[in-house]
Amino acid sequence: MWCPAQSTAAGAVNSGATSGANYFTPSAPSDILQRSLDEVRITVGNVKLDKWKKGNVRDEAGTNIDAIQRDLQGTLPALLKDADSAPGTLTKVLPLSRNVDALYDVMVHVVEASRVVGTGDIVGQLQQALNDLEKARVVLDNQIQQTADMQEKQVIDLRTTVQKQDASLRAAATPPPAPKCPTTTTTTRRKRAAKPAATPGANSKPAGNPSTPNKPQ
Repeated sequence: MWCPAQSTAAGAVNSGATSGANYFTPSAPSDILQRSLDEVRITVGNVKLDKWKKGNVRDEAGTNIDAIQRDLQGTLPALLKDADSAPGTLTKVLPLSRNVDALYDVMVHVVEASRVVGTGDIVGQLQQALNDLEKARVVLDNQIQQTADMQEKQVIDLRTTVQKQDASLRAAATPPPAPKCPTTTTTTRRKRAAKPAATPGANSKPAGNPSTPNKPQ
C-alpha cells in the first residue's frame, strides 16, 4: 500500500511543478533593454559639451556622461550576459536591474543639465533616450515582479503537495485498527433451591411394626 501512494504523490509533485513552470517564461533581459541602451549610448556620444555654456553644470554633465559611457562599455555587458543566461533567476537579474536604475538616475541629471546650459537640438534627443530607457526599465521590473510571483506560487503549491503526500504516506503506513471481538454475554443460572424434607404429620404412624390389638381377657 505504501509504494503506490508514494508514486501517486510524487507524480502530483512533478505535475504541479511542471504546470507552475509553464505558467510564465521570462524574456531575455537583453531583448528588453538592448535597444534603449544603444540609443542612450549613441545619444550621449553625440553630445558636444564644447558648445554648452561653461560652468559647474557643464562640468558635472561631462562627469556624468563619462560615467554613463564607462557603464555601457564595461559593467552592463557582463550583467546582461549573466541575466540572459538565467532570466528566471532573480539573483542574476536583480544586479542588472539595479545598474539600469542607477544609469537612469545619471541620465536624468544629464538631461536637466542640457536644459540649463545645453543646445536645443540635443535636449530633445537626450529626453527621448531617457523616456525609452524608462519604458524598458519598467518592462524589466514588471518581469522581475512576475517572476517572483510565479516562484512564490510554485513554492506554495509544492508545499501543499508535499503536505498531502506526507498525509497519504502516513495513512498508507498505518494499519487499520483490529476489529473488536463481540462481547460474550454470560448467563448466570440460578440454582434451584432444594425442597425441604417432608415432616411427619400428626396422623402419621411411626415407622416400625404395626401395633397389635389387645386380646380379650
